[in-house]
Amino acid sequence: MLAAATRRFGESGYDATKLADIARDVGIGTTALYHYFESKDHCLFTLITVAMKETHGRFGETIARDLPTRLALEELIKGSFLVPADHVLRSRIVVSEQGRLANAAHGKREEEARLEARDWVRTTEADWQTLLAGAMGEGVIERQDPRLLARAVLGVLSSVWHWYRPGGMVELGELSEFFTTRTLRFIGVAP
Repeated sequence: MLAAATRRFGESGYDATKLADIARDVGIGTTALYHYFESKDHCLFTLITVAMKETHGRFGETIARDLPTRLALEELIKGSFLVPADHVLRSRIVVSEQGRLANAAHGKREEEARLEARDWVRTTEADWQTLLAGAMGEGVIERQDPRLLARAVLGVLSSVWHWYRPGGMVELGELSEFFTTRTLRFIGVAP
């Protein structure tokens, strides 16, 4: 169901998608879909949670490799773009619809899903903030506000998903190289 929701939200847009569209795509009635999701927002929040958990997992795997900080930064930035095609749509949805996490939901399950998704977004920010603060402590980058820098880095990295389309004018590998070089420079990592 989340794969069908990802396709619909990513291709048609969240606002233009109805739960009935998703139900039809998976071959069930709309009423049956309500067994899984209280609302379209509940479905969206679940999708954001799954995406952010995977992002956190990839982050943790890179950190667990115990790389030198500069190399860890480089690997994490590159890895932001080296994702499967279905993650491209999901990333676009997360970036485009993340603002919905700011407003309380109506139903109990929907609100629980919203809070969980919001917590995973905050966890991702905290991951980057901790890494960047450590890089500052090691002298890899100059001291500055790690929270603000983490948000700036995430903003730069996520901006791609607004306009990138698979098979378009540039491939993910090329984007990865382009943004890695410039993001490292932006945060102050020496070449």
